[in-house]
Amino acid sequence: MSKKRNQPVRGLKGIVAADTAITFVDGQNGKLYHRGYELDELASKVCFEEMVYLLWFGTLPTASQLEDFRSELVAEMRLPNQVWDIIKLAPPNANPMVLLRTVVSALGMFDPDGGKNTEAANIRKARRILAQVATVVAHMNRPKDEPIRSADGRMGFAENFLYLFNGKIPRKLDQDVVNTTLVLHADHGLAASTFAARVTVSTLAGMHSAIAAALASLKGPLHGGANRAVMEMLEEINEPRKVKAYIKGMLQTGQKIMGFGHRVYQTEDPRSKHLRGYSQKLSKKAGTSHLFEISQKIEQEVLEQKGIRPNVDFYSATVQSALGIPKELFTCIFALARTAGWTAHVMEQFNDNRLIRPTSNYTGGFDLKYVPINQR
Repeated sequence: MSKKRNQPVRGLKGIVAADTAITFVDGQNGKLYHRGYELDELASKVCFEEMVYLLWFGTLPTASQLEDFRSELVAEMRLPNQVWDIIKLAPPNANPMVLLRTVVSALGMFDPDGGKNTEAANIRKARRILAQVATVVAHMNRPKDEPIRSADGRMGFAENFLYLFNGKIPRKLDQDVVNTTLVLHADHGLAASTFAARVTVSTLAGMHSAIAAALASLKGPLHGGANRAVMEMLEEINEPRKVKAYIKGMLQTGQKIMGFGHRVYQTEDPRSKHLRGYSQKLSKKAGTSHLFEISQKIEQEVLEQKGIRPNVDFYSATVQSALGIPKELFTCIFALARTAGWTAHVMEQFNDNRLIRPTSNYTGGFDLKYVPINQR
């Protein structure tokens, strides 16, 4: 018995799954727009709080709105004692993204707006989740027996994150770099993790469930885990003179070179150029200029051999490494930034919700007959 089948679109490439006013990824021209602003109009010009405000509310804040919004975010950079216990009880070898996903899920049990999905409640939940994710990620870099630090209301979001992360007031350059890094990663349309968040919340499961689903998706090496893979590649090569042979070997064996290519962009990822300059500057200060040189040679080789340019993950690796961020936490930094976009998409989904339920082609058999177990 045959059934009519539609031709599936593998990976849903080119399928329009939602209307959104948040972000437009112009893959053909290599441009990225957030709420109508091209990325170059925002990167290195706005602080992360401004970007979050723009994604959530659709406009850039005034000076007074920014001050209030920043104060509200920083005030939420605290966790319930029971959640601190979960973090402390995690095994030493726990994957940081698994821990972060678990903690976000647990935070849903303690959120005072946990069962509410009104617009006001979702804004409050989004604010708490973003601030709490920053606190969790920052303390992953601190010994578990060290006293818990509190955010300083006199500092901004990125500065507070670095303060909690390193236990000291950050340099202005480091603060600027983290700000820009968070801005560049804040949203990127219907990436896999964002789609996972929208699918989850379309069931009315709630914001914490949606962000937990997004974190589970981001953990994969084909999405958020790519920047760590880039760093491991750079460490394995170790010397600029080895780049040509290394890349040639990977291409000959059909291996994927992490940090290159993109499912949407047909030209350069517009985010990568902003990180390239920071990579050069920070690597020089950190005494790891050889890593930047290796990166440049890899970029040149891959472009010449395959015509593919780096994506945001490629130079993100050396930037974070030069900031003293362990490679195990690279994806968590990505998650912190993207929480801004995830929560924006969750709120947009709530505003005009319909259960997301695609169809599939069945490739199994038909009309089989049951056979009693003693006859099989």
